[in-house]
Amino acid sequence: MQCLGIVVRQRVALAAVAAALAAGCGGAGADRPRLTISAAASLTEALTRCSQGFTPAEVRLSFAGSDELAAQIRQGARVDVFAAANTKLPDQLHAAGRVGRPRAFATNRLVLAVPSGSRIHAIGDLARPGTSLVIGAAGVPVGDYTRAVLARLPAAQRRAILARVRSEEPDVKGVVGKLTQGAADAGFVYASDVTAADGRVRAIELPARLQPTVTYGAAVVTGSTHAALARRYLDGLVSGPCAAALRRAGFGPPGAAPRRAGRVATTGAAPGAPATR
Repeated sequence: MQCLGIVVRQRVALAAVAAALAAGCGGAGADRPRLTISAAASLTEALTRCSQGFTPAEVRLSFAGSDELAAQIRQGARVDVFAAANTKLPDQLHAAGRVGRPRAFATNRLVLAVPSGSRIHAIGDLARPGTSLVIGAAGVPVGDYTRAVLARLPAAQRRAILARVRSEEPDVKGVVGKLTQGAADAGFVYASDVTAADGRVRAIELPARLQPTVTYGAAVVTGSTHAALARRYLDGLVSGPCAAALRRAGFGPPGAAPRRAGRVATTGAAPGAPATR
């Protein structure tokens, strides 16, 4: 079994994944180069699984908010590949000479997530008194996507929903954690995070007119001591084993339009009722 060094900066620990990896780790891999991958928190499950099969190197995965990881690279962190939940951050790093040319490798879609059994059925329900909402912090891709969605709502509805925000999290796993811990009634996350939650939360699809374009970008970090291996890992994100793992985890291929699960309402109508524009 491929041994992985995993650093997860998020509030929900992936104890089961870590235990499974630890059970198979021994001295193997000590004679191979170490490849460090800094990746958006939403990629945790998919990259943890697929990186086990990257046999040319011992893979060390570091997960956090994309903005935090980008800041580390700007400060000179020794990283080989940067994989973000948007294309803006890799493009900025490329312009600054910190990474090579970025490549889009996956897409996702933003959804409203609620605990199983919730009486919230549409984005308009978030304005109800007593509702607690958790979102990503500004600058974090999931937080920026969320604000883009809210900006497309009527001003009065947007203000009412923002008044329900109780927490702004540093990455999307923090949002999911608040929901699974019962600390919030709803939160905006990626569809892949709902899949990873194994039934503990359910997704409420956003109308197409509100859905932002969610594209993931990655690049080899300038100065990587294992640039050839880093490019090989990046190739795998685009069209190799990690690309397949991403599809299984609910991510779309680069350039794909967001998939929707059917018509949903934007007001407090029950599921299946006509959407209010």
